[in-house]
Amino acid sequence: MSGKTDTRAKVYEILKDFSTAMFVTRDSDGRPGARPMHVARVDEEAGQVWFLTGESGALIEEIRKEATVLLTFQKDNSAYLSLRGLAQIEHEMARIKELWKEPYKVWFPNGPEDAEIALVAVVLLDAEYWDNRGRNKLEYLFKAATAYVKGDKPAMGDAEQHAKTSL
Repeated sequence: MSGKTDTRAKVYEILKDFSTAMFVTRDSDGRPGARPMHVARVDEEAGQVWFLTGESGALIEEIRKEATVLLTFQKDNSAYLSLRGLAQIEHEMARIKELWKEPYKVWFPNGPEDAEIALVAVVLLDAEYWDNRGRNKLEYLFKAATAYVKGDKPAMGDAEQHAKTSL
């Protein structure tokens, strides 16, 4: 990205590298709980991330009680992404078929027509990222080493590496 970083575009640039999210909800006692979920689709235009899940699972129950959720992503020690959004449950058969991938048959043996399938669309509200990939990694290592030698903390104010943004 040249010039000033477009933080929204940066979020989606980082997001495209992930296939799995830690999907965080709150249980009936208000305690956060997380589970890994395969990302079925990222719809940048609509600002949504889609998942398939089981209708009778805890995820659906927790979303019905509290729709605000958190999605977290991590790639090695180089890219981190946190997305907050509102989860919506859907059962539209056409969309299930559109998002269906054969590996889902492990969880839904009856295929896309499995009555247990529920769709979850997370409408994204805001994001925070830390990007130490490529050139950013070299810059981070330099800042970290300089700070270490000086006995300081590294200054990480560059939006190429870290930012919070509304989506």
